[in-house]
Amino acid sequence: MAAASPTFGQLINALSPGVFKTIDKVKPSGTLQARKQKNGAVSFYWRYSIGASSERVSIGLYDSSASPKSLTATAKGYSVAAAVRAAETLSIEHHEHKEEGGRPALLEAKRAAKEAAASAAKTATENTLAQLLDRYADHLEKLGRSSHRDARSIFDLHVKQAWPKIADLAANKVSGVHIAGMMRRLALAGKGRTANKLRSYVRAAYQTARAWRSKASIPEHFKVFEIEHNPAAETEPDETQNRSAKDPLTADELRHYWAAIREMKDFKGAVLRLHLLTGGQRIQQLVKLRTADFDEEQIILFDGKGRPGKPAREHSIPLVPEAFSALKSCDPQGIYAISTDGGKTHLAATTLSKWAKEAACGIPDFQAKRIRSGVETLLASAGISSDIRGRLQSHGIAGVQARHYDGYDYLSEKQLALDTLHSRLTERGVRIKATNKRS
Repeated sequence: MAAASPTFGQLINALSPGVFKTIDKVKPSGTLQARKQKNGAVSFYWRYSIGASSERVSIGLYDSSASPKSLTATAKGYSVAAAVRAAETLSIEHHEHKEEGGRPALLEAKRAAKEAAASAAKTATENTLAQLLDRYADHLEKLGRSSHRDARSIFDLHVKQAWPKIADLAANKVSGVHIAGMMRRLALAGKGRTANKLRSYVRAAYQTARAWRSKASIPEHFKVFEIEHNPAAETEPDETQNRSAKDPLTADELRHYWAAIREMKDFKGAVLRLHLLTGGQRIQQLVKLRTADFDEEQIILFDGKGRPGKPAREHSIPLVPEAFSALKSCDPQGIYAISTDGGKTHLAATTLSKWAKEAACGIPDFQAKRIRSGVETLLASAGISSDIRGRLQSHGIAGVQARHYDGYDYLSEKQLALDTLHSRLTERGVRIKATNKRS
């Protein structure tokens, strides 16, 4: 009588550590193998061949306490029947994809699909409206444009926080209706000017992303947004909200202000005199004056305002003698000429504005921005042309000829304008009492 074949349990118990043993055949191809580890645990593998090569695929641990007829894994592992079932599943997948390369090709296809899904998920978070606006603000900052701060603030408050669902949309799925809704919300809240600024910044962001294909200066990372049209261009600004509200200082108010700061012999007075005598330059630009960018005759500032996508423009301002004296009184050293820490950092624009307001005691409703518009108004009354006033205060220079072909620096004309300003400030005029009220 022939000896009975060993049971699966007997085969497994007889395994030598480190040796693979075939336990059973697997349909449609391959075999179930087992291997005992040094600690006595047994692992199952499906072994199959493809061409001249073969591979073992791990299934899991052997659970000796599992029911021999169980076909699913337990918390501890597999019965032999369950391991055969798991191996059959792998074998069927391999057989069904044999023409494409079997299991290796299937795994590669799964890997590629997983990467594609991960890439799509990543893109879904990188091509949103919020991301586009952030990228645009970063682009402005790298160009040296001071407007990046205003843009970020408006984007954060009036897009991301106010409209989170729209902010999370793919940028190329945002419509003009969405942008108009943002503007309408601001207009109804009495913030029509902010609504126009929001439209302008969003429109510029989309235009930048749209132009990356044809404009080498635009970073390639804008391509992820796949912008074909500009939804903000489908909206209309409220022109009534763009009117100036700068309320320029009168000539007498400017003289009153000059008389006050002329008597200030400290650092504050020197800074305020420099600001006024250079024509009321933009405070954010003036405080960034570097010690390397001035001499006895002129200072050089860098104007970050202007056409989108353009770097900061060099802006030269002549110095009248009292302006140069004021600059020397600031004791320029280090990197920044107007500084309280030896030039390591520049004076804050808000600090200069605060000092100006303190010095302007007696001028009703004083704001530092009224100095700039007051200077231009005074120069206009003195016969200085609008072109020279614009060049002195670095307003936008219009026209192709002016922007690209006119290389003249206009320093002598600016000098005349500043001499005129100084002369008008020192004229005897009506002084304003602290109790005066503007009508």
